[in-house]
Order: sequence, then C-alpha cells, then structure tokens
Amino acid sequence: MKSDRLLSILLLLQTRGRVPATELARRLEVSARTIYRDVESLSAAGVPVYAERGRHGGIALLPGFRTDVTGLTGDEARALFVLAAQGAHSALGLDGALGSALRKVMAALPAPHRPTAELTSRRILVDPVGWLAGPRPEVDLDALHTAVFTDRRLRIRYRHGGRTEPRTYTVDPYGLVAKAGTWYLVADRGGRARLFRADRVAAATVTDAPVRRRDGVELADAWDALRAEVEQRSDGVRVRVRVRTARLALFIRITRPQLADEPVPEGEWATAELVYPVLRAVRQLLQFGPDVEVLGPPEARREMAHAAAAITAVYGSAGYGGSAGDGGSAG
Repeated sequence: MKSDRLLSILLLLQTRGRVPATELARRLEVSARTIYRDVESLSAAGVPVYAERGRHGGIALLPGFRTDVTGLTGDEARALFVLAAQGAHSALGLDGALGSALRKVMAALPAPHRPTAELTSRRILVDPVGWLAGPRPEVDLDALHTAVFTDRRLRIRYRHGGRTEPRTYTVDPYGLVAKAGTWYLVADRGGRARLFRADRVAAATVTDAPVRRRDGVELADAWDALRAEVEQRSDGVRVRVRVRTARLALFIRITRPQLADEPVPEGEWATAELVYPVLRAVRQLLQFGPDVEVLGPPEARREMAHAAAAITAVYGSAGYGGSAGDGGSAG
C-alpha cells in the first residue's frame, strides 16, 4: 500500500540520512519514478523532504526533522516483539537497551495494537541453542563489536579447528553474524572474505588504522558468499545406521544436526542416514552403545570398531574383579 511505502521512506531517511532514489527503489521494490512521486506526496503532506540530483545526490529530510512510529501496523508491532526473543542482545550487552527501546515503541503504538504486542512478548520464546548442546565457551565480543562500529582494522589471535596454537592476523571487519547460537566475525583477510568463529578468537585488539573494505561489498554480501562456500563444500560422509526404536527420540534430539532425513521405524529398529563432515566424527554414535549400529559404509564401521577397541584397551586391562576398596573379595 502507498501509505506503508511512504512511512517506510520516511523512516529510512530518518535512520540513513541522504539516500539515493535508486536504493530506495530497490529496497521498496518499486521504480525510481515511483519514489520521486512518493517524495512529492510527502512534501505535499508537510514533510520537509527534498531531492538533490548529481553524483552525490539523493533524497533527504531537513536536519532536525523527526517523526514517531504511530504508523506501525499490528503485524509490524508483533514482529518487533518477536525480535526481542532472539537472544543475540545479551552477547552484545544490549539487553537493557532493547528493553528500553521496546518500552518506547509500546508507548508510541496506537492503542488498539498494544495488547497484541504485549501478548506476543509473553507467548513467543526463541531459544537458539540446540538440545543437549552442553555449555558453550565464553565469548568476548567487546573488541570485535568496537572494531565493527568504529570502522577500524582488527588484530586477532585465532585458533583454527584442529590446531592447538593460535595464529595472528590483521583483518578488515564487515560485521558480526549470529548463526544457530554461534557468533562469527566476517572480515576480509588478504582481500578476500573470511569467517572467524568468535569463540576461537584468543585475543583481539582494535587498531588505529581505518578499515579497508572492498568497494560495494556489504556484510550481507560477504555472508552470502561465505555461506554458499561452506554449503557447497564436500557433501561429507553419509552413514547409514539402525537405532532401537525405544531410543529413537533421544537419538533424534542428539543427532538432529547430522540427520539427512527422518528415521524410518520398522518394528524394534529404525533406520536412519546421517551426514558427518569427516569420518572420525562418526564416533559420536558410541554414546548409544549397542542401541545404535552403523550399517555402512565399511570405513565407518571400521572407524567404530577401532574406537571400540581403543576403549576396551583402556578399561579391559583393569579387569572385572574389583578391588578391596570397592567391595571386591581379596584372596
């Protein structure tokens, strides 16, 4: 609707300052000609908006002009209060700011929408951490957050997966991404976008040097490219297993990230297919004991056999006779 689009233009100009008409058109999925007509409508309604042509031109509001958010619809208000449940604010130290912002939004909402927005905050809860994920390592985002918002280069000591010693890099940050409860720093290193897990950053120092991002590349662009790169890597190791039906619910909760499809129960057993990034990761299934059997491929069965043999070597050498201290007979 035109009224929604006019409000969107107004709010974008308040938050972004001068914005090219082409960018507004792209964001709102209309033509630049439509944007210019909307600007004329806003001006006719008394909004101090103007357009400047030229290379550095754009559409802007006169300095100091502000408006409230009383034009929010019921669904838009509900969406804001669902956003409050995402869990990313704590890591950034923004819980207090978020609560204050939502109280201001609530006060500015049209009266008919307030009950719905308040009910949403009490009825919708988003927990980004998977079941039985265990405690996550502490993540200090302060330096990363500072570098991102002050447009400074960042010097980090970073430990790659599978390595024990961290390496030192100077990177140019685009921003931070929270995916499935894990924080990542997206940054250029050597002129190419890289992904750094925040919980593997052993130390971080914000330098005085300004960031050197590639022209025209935004955080969303770099993230899309990195995500596609990760998803297009090797399909990993596909493992077929059978699971005792009595343990199927627990099995699904623990292996959900690796499941290729829902298991198919057949009497006492259910069959399932899992995908692991490397063969050794199949050892995850040892925790289920005899309730899970790896059916294939052969190398996955051999990996399980080697792991079981190593465990037997550790515990089997102690024997089963007990000791005098645990109630076993002596002599």
